Amino acid sequence: MAGNDLGSLLGSLLGGGGSGQSGGGILGSLLGALAAGQGGGEGGTGSNPLGGLLDMLTRSGLTDQTTSWVGTGENQAVSGAQIADALPDETLQKVAAEAGVSPRQAADEIAQSLPRAVDKLTPNGSLPQGSSLEEIIRRQQL
Repeated sequence: MAGNDLGSLLGSLLGGGGSGQSGGGILGSLLGALAAGQGGGEGGTGSNPLGGLLDMLTRSGLTDQTTSWVGTGENQAVSGAQIADALPDETLQKVAAEAGVSPRQAADEIAQSLPRAVDKLTPNGSLPQGSSLEEIIRRQQL
């Protein structure tokens, strides 16, 4: 499934083995669900659900955090509870089921992995446009 491929790419982007691989799998599932229309994102993000996810988090009051992840400064932390509040219940349930963890554990893993993943996917301080998320990840590994 595409979410698994995306999870592998995100895991390697986040540093390969250990908890980075687990976080990459959770993020891959989340972004795969959003790309499939499970997350209700409206912003016309096409094949790149990262922008839709960041918009969703921003609309949920996490503007300072998401701006810090995309920007070139220090990343602000986000809690699992904030992630759980920001994501649609259906999406979080699906991601948790795919990962074999509780929704709370899934939200906690997303909260741990997402700031670093967004930071690495936006090294120039802006969200890459016009490419699929998979292409963006592959380019960042060069």
